[in-house]
Amino acid sequence: MNLSSFIARRIAFNQQQSFSRFIIRLSIGATIISVAVMIITLSLVNGFQETVSQKVFSFSGHIRIQARQPMKANIAEDIPIVADNRLAASIRNNPAVRSIQPFATKYAILKTKEDMEGVLLKGLPPDYDFSHLQAFLKEGRWLRYNDSSYSREIVLSASTAGQLQLKLNDRILIYFIRPDGSMRPDRLTVVGIYKTSIEEYDKTFALGDLRLIQRLNGWMPSEIGGYEVFLQDYRQMDAVSNEVYGQEGFPQLWETKTVREIMPYIFDWLDIQNTNQGILIAIMIIIALINLITCLIILVLERLRMIGILKALGASNWTVQKIFLNHSVLITLTGIILGTAFALGLLWLQMETGFVRLKEEAYYMETAVVIIRWEQVVAVAIGTLLVSFLVLMIPSFLVRRIQPVKAIRFR
Repeated sequence: MNLSSFIARRIAFNQQQSFSRFIIRLSIGATIISVAVMIITLSLVNGFQETVSQKVFSFSGHIRIQARQPMKANIAEDIPIVADNRLAASIRNNPAVRSIQPFATKYAILKTKEDMEGVLLKGLPPDYDFSHLQAFLKEGRWLRYNDSSYSREIVLSASTAGQLQLKLNDRILIYFIRPDGSMRPDRLTVVGIYKTSIEEYDKTFALGDLRLIQRLNGWMPSEIGGYEVFLQDYRQMDAVSNEVYGQEGFPQLWETKTVREIMPYIFDWLDIQNTNQGILIAIMIIIALINLITCLIILVLERLRMIGILKALGASNWTVQKIFLNHSVLITLTGIILGTAFALGLLWLQMETGFVRLKEEAYYMETAVVIIRWEQVVAVAIGTLLVSFLVLMIPSFLVRRIQPVKAIRFR
């Protein structure tokens, strides 16, 4: 252990009552709070963005393939396309693709004795993989299909079921508008109730059999509304969408759209969280640095006589500087370690108990979801230490301006 490190440790762990001791504790406290807030903010934003985006992906897929309709609303009935099994197989063989599923949508009116409600019935095929939606199922089960005819079952959102006062196994009258303008009634059984907490889905969609929509519209069995493509990694949406659209044999009257293009307002809102996160982290770093700089200046002023004696004994300016830099690094490291431990403890408590509750209508979830990414925790710790050390070099240069004779006489 060299001289500067030895003296720095003696100063740092000195139990003598002094004003600098209070300032040191204040600086450590500020560093603890700053590091903890940065880690907690990153973890909460991670959880928020991941949860909301996965809800959107699970319900709509990552990419949609449909007939080209320039003026079509993002959530509306589809015009039919003829299923292309060769194209679907080619897309399914793409390593970035997890699955591809046909679907169709049709407006309908649900009617009970007391009330009625409009929905967009989303038709799903018999081989549909409901594992994407399993987290949303609150009561009952998903659709069951038969070989002889279409399934006479329906899955409603909790919002729609509550508004119509429907429960599991209730029979509901559903009206469809046929292509010729006539109304076609049917009676379906409520077998499941789902909840995504995304208002655009919960107040709009009901789930039923694709073959029911084909029959109502007078479509051939090979006609569908489009395909939903689910990817292994959502970050490849744009690349895979362009790749699918550009592959040989892709119909000219079809188009591909990522879910970001279909629901841009949700993803723009999620992107804003990155901006807010960056601003908060910048504020926390500035607060920590101001406290550390103030602490170092006070330490230098309080130890003027020691600095003068060390210089009189032949210590170089850099040797004396290193004493205070080592002292500051010890303070920063203590704050980083305790701040990290405090943040991880709070995050673990949130994961176990969910004590931080959110307004579901605004945030699409009941409790704050936490996702800890260890590379971010390490980056916060190393980044805080590095930035602090570089900034603390500035006030340490005060040592060079101190003259030994005046410092020794200082009271």
